[in-house]
Amino acid sequence: MSTLVVQIPSRQRLQARDPGQAAPETGLGTEYAYALSPDGLSLASQGRCAVSLLPKAAGAVAVLADADLSWHRITLPKAPASRLPAALIGVLEEALLEEAAGVHIAVAPGATAGQPTWVAVVDRNWLTAELAVLEKANVFIDRVVPMSWPDEPPTGHFAELGDASQGATLTWAHLDGVAQISLQGTLARSLLSTPLPEGARWSATPATAAAAERWLGAPVTVMDWPQRALQASRSLWNLRQFTLARKNRGTRALRDVWRQFLNPAWKPMRYGLITLVAVQVIGLNLWAAHQRNEVEGKRQAMVKLLQTAHPQVRAVLDAPLQMQRETDTLRAIAGKPGETDLEPMLQAAASAWPGDRPPVDGLRYEPGKLSLSAPGWDPAQIEQFSSQLRPSGWQVEARDGSMTLSRLPPNARGTGGRGL
Repeated sequence: MSTLVVQIPSRQRLQARDPGQAAPETGLGTEYAYALSPDGLSLASQGRCAVSLLPKAAGAVAVLADADLSWHRITLPKAPASRLPAALIGVLEEALLEEAAGVHIAVAPGATAGQPTWVAVVDRNWLTAELAVLEKANVFIDRVVPMSWPDEPPTGHFAELGDASQGATLTWAHLDGVAQISLQGTLARSLLSTPLPEGARWSATPATAAAAERWLGAPVTVMDWPQRALQASRSLWNLRQFTLARKNRGTRALRDVWRQFLNPAWKPMRYGLITLVAVQVIGLNLWAAHQRNEVEGKRQAMVKLLQTAHPQVRAVLDAPLQMQRETDTLRAIAGKPGETDLEPMLQAAASAWPGDRPPVDGLRYEPGKLSLSAPGWDPAQIEQFSSQLRPSGWQVEARDGSMTLSRLPPNARGTGGRGL
């Protein structure tokens, strides 16, 4: 799954501007550094451009500069999820340098209530505005991650401070927190124990690599911003929590599910689903072929029965219908009435005719239907007449002073179906 990693420009601070210079509107007119990866591991392209020109990807991750975050070690309050932000503010209120209402707090992944954990604090209004600028340009940020976070083994990264002429800084991330300090002076040297911490990982930008190795007395890995940002994007941290959490609804939710499904970690699941669908399709085709063979076998049996009983039939188009016609022809030649001829239908009507009703004074016959005049019959008499004929496979329809007798459909005989 392709991933776009975007560097959110550092928050403007008073000391970073010339006196009298107005603060720029957040995010607007700013160029964004980005890194594009086809799989979240390798780097496909990098660059810097306006927000409207950022490349498209299946997922997007925003990275915050080290100076835009502060880190605090606390015991996670035992509070419901809806009240946890207020509880965190209460715990950190004395340690915050800004108004509590203006900060956003994110909890470390896997934190447990009642246990010590790290929390990251960032300016809420600034981060909200930056995310809004990106979303307005259809760059929907799935996760916001820090560039560095408290971790083990410790890591140190050297980078230039402003332009290369202003010196370099060291970002030192270890179990006790994250610090970013200038290499000028003795403070940076005092942070590091002598000898250097075992297992520590050191990196530097190309512009500071030589100076970093001289200062450190040890080799460093050259790592420019794109490689470091791509590494940070794989962190378990996600600062989009509480009020900044993604609102996954409608098509956005479907898109997120699809992105997750395309994740490399889901490759075995995708192969399994494809195999399952293929097996189902093959199985359905085999079952359909079996059913076709069964139907064809029954059709051939009916054709054989017809041609055995009536050898004069050569072309068979509808075996059941042709069988019925040939049987009716033989019956007519033998002089025997069929069940829907006039005589059997009159006999059926006579067998159920109420004794208190006068003989029928009019009738009309057409093949399969016998209409008898029945003026003055009440519903009870009609129901009695119909109920006596129904067990024999007849149905009665009463309309406009007459009753029409006909055969029940074959699938309705013996089911208690009513003809009224």
